[in-house]
Amino acid sequence: MMASSYNAKDEDGHITVTGPGGGTLRSKKPENTAFKQQRLPAWQPILTAGTVLPAFFIIGLIFIPIGIGLYVTSNNIKEFEVDYTGVDMSSPCFNCSQNFSWNSTTPCTCTIPFFLEQPYESNVFMYYGLSNFYQNHRRYVKSRDDSQLNGDMTSLKEPSKECEPYAYHDNKPIAPCGAIANSMFNDTLELFYNDPNGTKVQIPLTNIGIAWWTDKHVKFKNPGVGEANQNLTTAFQGTTKPLNWRRPVYELDAAANNDGFINEDFIVWMRTAALPTFRKLYRIIKSPSNGMMPTMPRGNYTLEVVYITTMSKNLRQNLFNQLNPDYPVRSFEGRKRMILSTISWMGGKNPFLGIAYITVGSVCFFLGVVLLIIHHKCGNRNNSADISN
Repeated sequence: MMASSYNAKDEDGHITVTGPGGGTLRSKKPENTAFKQQRLPAWQPILTAGTVLPAFFIIGLIFIPIGIGLYVTSNNIKEFEVDYTGVDMSSPCFNCSQNFSWNSTTPCTCTIPFFLEQPYESNVFMYYGLSNFYQNHRRYVKSRDDSQLNGDMTSLKEPSKECEPYAYHDNKPIAPCGAIANSMFNDTLELFYNDPNGTKVQIPLTNIGIAWWTDKHVKFKNPGVGEANQNLTTAFQGTTKPLNWRRPVYELDAAANNDGFINEDFIVWMRTAALPTFRKLYRIIKSPSNGMMPTMPRGNYTLEVVYITTMSKNLRQNLFNQLNPDYPVRSFEGRKRMILSTISWMGGKNPFLGIAYITVGSVCFFLGVVLLIIHHKCGNRNNSADISN
């Protein structure tokens, strides 16, 4: 066996190992410093009844009122939901959703009447909701090209491989590419107020301001912005629309500030949801300028959803710029909803945060009471034993 010697150096904690050939090897022992030898000064709280009990009671007394306030605020938000999937035979949308009239030359309009028990003041937000739609699937979430969406011309002509198999079609790059854009929600929803005198009044819906400001002005940009004599048709020349779209991206809206990649319906859809049941903002119903009348008074309303019942080429051409097909959800047993909601300073209706605060505060207060009783009984007993000793 080969022998080796070592010399310990207490000054820095290093150990030098000398081999048979006279060479020296440095050991892996940490240096003799306060940090590496864990000799730094530290503070450790000493948990006593005098510190723990007040902490529990203070947390309980703070969290419970906050939770009650959040819960009451959430309950004061008005919300109304209409399911228009059309799966049930009793649904007004059953006939249209089943696409029975394949040879029809007219669109099928699904009309759903509903009644609002309370008036809705201020701005009213109209959402569409989907169920059993997993936007959080890993491959689905990655199926996009952020450089293309930011207006990069190179990415426009050469989409990312993450978009496959929705990157090219007929040897042309797809704009926008990816599975997220290809599955964009495209139902057309309209609201009507049934006046007591029998008049049917259409409610104006605003599609401006439904997307996040940072998404609209930072993350999403049209290609060729700022170039002279450059319009969207020219900018997207050489590309093709996604497979499931009925029109190219530069024809999503008549307004120039809401067309192409900066279309707010498109931007809202591209922000993927974390859960399979979700809602996304569809339109905003602005409150009257005079503020004297509620935005949506109490009464009867009608939701109209337009379906194209035929898939013939002629009808698609005739209705290309007017109507959208119904969004298919039956293949994955999903459901579609329309939600009307007001908001408060804390956002939309969500009682979870208030319930969480109340629960944590109640548990802390209860533990404080239990520990106080235990301390009162056991503490007196220990004091008596100390006195006797």
